[in-house]
Amino acid sequence: MTAAKPGLLQIGTFVPEVQSQIDAEFDGILPEDLDRDPVRAAAVRAIITRSNLAVPEALIARLPALEIVSTCGVGYDLIPLDVTARRGIVVTNTPNVLNAAVAELCVGALLALLRRLPQADRYVRAGRWLEGQFPLATSLAGKHVGIVGMGRIGKDIARRLELFGVMLAYHGRTDQGLAWRYEADLQTLARDSDILIVVAPGGPETRHLIDAPVLQALGPQGWLVNVARGSLVDTGALLAALEQGTIAGAALDVFEDEPHVDARFFALDNVLLLPHIGSATHETRAAMAQLTLDNLRAWFRSGRALTVVEGK
Repeated sequence: MTAAKPGLLQIGTFVPEVQSQIDAEFDGILPEDLDRDPVRAAAVRAIITRSNLAVPEALIARLPALEIVSTCGVGYDLIPLDVTARRGIVVTNTPNVLNAAVAELCVGALLALLRRLPQADRYVRAGRWLEGQFPLATSLAGKHVGIVGMGRIGKDIARRLELFGVMLAYHGRTDQGLAWRYEADLQTLARDSDILIVVAPGGPETRHLIDAPVLQALGPQGWLVNVARGSLVDTGALLAALEQGTIAGAALDVFEDEPHVDARFFALDNVLLLPHIGSATHETRAAMAQLTLDNLRAWFRSGRALTVVEGK
């Protein structure tokens, strides 16, 4: 007799090659299926989701047989870990496989911001080179760079930036004894930095970590790059700083209410806006999806997932 496929609630969409594996190995259910037929909730043993989509506490409460939440992405701030921990529900993410892609995007966005590459492209396309040379921009070499959050991705970013001849320092919960200077006070790090890179985890503890005083400390010659979560930066304070010249500019791959972006950003020429593409390469997304599925497979095969997030 063929064993029944585990019931799987799918939140979000996946590329066809991944979706075909989900359909082949699991009894897939969508959130709207639960609304039409609430009885189906009893069969859900797993959730597969993406790290930028919320898994509400109310939804988990509807799933009495839920055993595991497997998220495709490194972030898990949109999953109520206190709730899953109380229920003994395992939560997994996809660490390490996206480090290189996010680090590449961070460095690329920083260079595009400082050297004004999008503006230079538009300058050529508009035929303005015939009128004269494009204005001078800012070099990365020799700058003081502060990294907020020195986890796996932060370290990858730091190692790549070292090749540009910058001076590095970092802020986080603890001094990790790294080769780079640790600064316990975030405002001091901002004041000492020409460039502040945000790569800390999201969640209530870090919401609006980058606020008006931090931006004021960064100063009118300072640049901000956020490739972490939009919630870490106070949008109102950042817009005011950009509009008033409190800081020189910013590169943002994430936003507080993405994909809804405050329209005031669109009028600013000192900000680079990206649609959350830190891990958006064919190679990285394939590896992330594979690990997401492998966590589910390992759980239902052996009762042990591969990359478990520690609960609260």
